[in-house]
Amino acid sequence: MSELTHLDSAGHARMVDVGAKDETQREAIARGNVLMRPETLQLIVAGTTPKGDVLAVARIAGIMAAKRAPDLIPLCHPLLLTHVAVELRPDLDASAIQIEATVRTTGKTGVEMEALTAVSAAALTIYDMCKAVDRGMRIGDIRLAQKRGGRSGEIVLEE
Repeated sequence: MSELTHLDSAGHARMVDVGAKDETQREAIARGNVLMRPETLQLIVAGTTPKGDVLAVARIAGIMAAKRAPDLIPLCHPLLLTHVAVELRPDLDASAIQIEATVRTTGKTGVEMEALTAVSAAALTIYDMCKAVDRGMRIGDIRLAQKRGGRSGEIVLEE
């Protein structure tokens, strides 16, 4: 197991010094989902929820959240993001919205936290906009799917 980089020799939290690292193209893809009743999914797909276009608002929420990840995660470096995309796919068979965020930058540290934050915020927005019609929704399976760039190169956890 590798050393925990966010702890100093005394075990105190610290921000990692990335100053000596090379700038490289970096990308991360994260995924998650929101499970719901089939009736709720139908309202979302039809665009007839009481609060409006759930998918459009969740997409914007995810993009905004990726840009604000360092404000939410204490030791996360502020980065100049060059690309953020949030895809929301209704899955009628699973009665869910599948969420995927892709984030890119050219920098000294990766964008995994930004991608994971985008998925989380999109999921929370879906929940918030639909909770009046479905209190039983479940947010789940938020995970890193892929990352590219930096010292560790390419990691593909799922296609």
